[in-house]
Amino acid sequence: MRIWIVGAGAIGLLYGSRLAQSSVKVTLLTGSAAQAAALAAGGITIEEYGTGAAARAAVDAAPLAGAHAIAGPRDWIWLTVKQPHLTDDLAASLAALCSGGASLLCLQNGVGHMEKLREAIPERQLYAAISTEGALRLDEVTVRHTGLGSLTFGRWGDLASDDVTISGQDGSQKMLLDILEAAGIEGSMSNDMNNRIYHKLLVNAVINPLTAIYGVTNGELPDNDSRKRLMIALHAESEAVLSAAGMSGDGDAWERLMTVCRRTASNESSMLRDVKAGRMTEIDWINGGVAAIARQYGLTTPLNDAIITIVKTLAMN
Repeated sequence: MRIWIVGAGAIGLLYGSRLAQSSVKVTLLTGSAAQAAALAAGGITIEEYGTGAAARAAVDAAPLAGAHAIAGPRDWIWLTVKQPHLTDDLAASLAALCSGGASLLCLQNGVGHMEKLREAIPERQLYAAISTEGALRLDEVTVRHTGLGSLTFGRWGDLASDDVTISGQDGSQKMLLDILEAAGIEGSMSNDMNNRIYHKLLVNAVINPLTAIYGVTNGELPDNDSRKRLMIALHAESEAVLSAAGMSGDGDAWERLMTVCRRTASNESSMLRDVKAGRMTEIDWINGGVAAIARQYGLTTPLNDAIITIVKTLAMN
């Protein structure tokens, strides 16, 4: 199986290295020619979770610009860029990459990206994915695995509502699960990805902005009483909105949030890193996504609205 990964940030490098180490043919498509050249020459270096031991994985790499002209098969395309980078031009490039029948696996935080991609990509080729791995990109070719997690994926759109089992899916999906297992990646399939995305959004809407505001790691966030009280309030407000929109669960949403904090304790959220670097954050697609859903149901989100303002102010400084 040939997997192309669009985006060589922390998650792209993490999955690219782990897949390549298990003998999957991986091609990374980067935003710059310099990063592509560095990856093609020396591969990806990954600092393994728990031990810090460094391993190197050989990959192919090329700039995204013009990548649709690269010869060779591609079975899956993994989209790992952040929401602000999902432009109309990128959507058009992805459509060209998928023109040979490859499936597109989308690992973005927040909401709105799947609806945008659905306008450009045939529904039968479009998959949503949820990752709870922790990763930190140290430089253009080096990534640190900072927290164990899992990868859940499934069809997006009307096809996802079909009541089917894994054995009833096409062979490439079952093969992808086998490849994830061989690479030591905890993987699963779901035909309820909209619900899964809401649950991931609930986690992100609390951890990402609050770690960015307080400047702490995921594990440090609940270790202070005042921070934890704000976590609880923001979680309750966001959960009420997403439940009104149809999110279902077993009542353990708060414990799942705390589990993520524990399992990715040393990880700095992507929003914290963006604020530190003065980059545009994903706040409009995470807490802004919660607020937009609330408006659809006649609800208000004063905490989310305040959080959005604070994070945007921090990112400008």
